[in-house]
Amino acid sequence: MTGVPRVVLVGPMGVGKSTVGQLLAERLGVGYRDTDEDIVAAEGRAIADIFVAEGEAVFRAVEKRAVRTALAEHEGVLALGGGAILDAETRGLLVGRRVVYLSMDVEEAVKRTGLNAARPLLAINPRKQWRELMEARRHLYEEVATVVVATDGRTPEEVTQAALDALELKEA
Repeated sequence: MTGVPRVVLVGPMGVGKSTVGQLLAERLGVGYRDTDEDIVAAEGRAIADIFVAEGEAVFRAVEKRAVRTALAEHEGVLALGGGAILDAETRGLLVGRRVVYLSMDVEEAVKRTGLNAARPLLAINPRKQWRELMEARRHLYEEVATVVVATDGRTPEEVTQAALDALELKEA
C-alpha cells in the first residue's frame, strides 16, 4: 500500500490533530507526519511568519504542495493543517481515504487554544473569527470525512480510541 496514509486527520486549529495523530500512529504501529511541520521545516520559518510576510494565498499554495507530497509519500497517520481542506484539489485527493474530522465547539476551542493572537487567522476578535472560520469550513471537513469524532470534553486518549473504533481499525 505504498504512498497511502492509514489515516488522515482534518479539523480546525487547536482541535488536537497533532496530539491524537501521534497517539494513533503509536497505537497502529506506523509513523506520524504533520503537513504544518513539513511546511515549517521546508520554509525555515513559522506559519504565522509566512502569513505576515507573504500573505494567505502564498501560504495556501505552499500548503497545497506539502499536502500533495505527504499524501503521496506517507503511509502512516497524517495530520493536515486546519485550512488545507479549503483547496478543491486537496479535497479531491482525500476521496477514498480514511479521513477523520476531529470536531469541537467554540467553547472547547477557547479552552484549548485560548484563541490567542499567535494564530494568524484569529488575531482580531478571536471568538467571532473562529465561529466564522468554522461556518466557512465545517461543510468541507464533513465533505472529506469518513468519520467525525467530537473532541469536546474528551482526553486525547479517548479521542484516539473513538477514532480507532469509528474506523474499525485494530491496534498493532
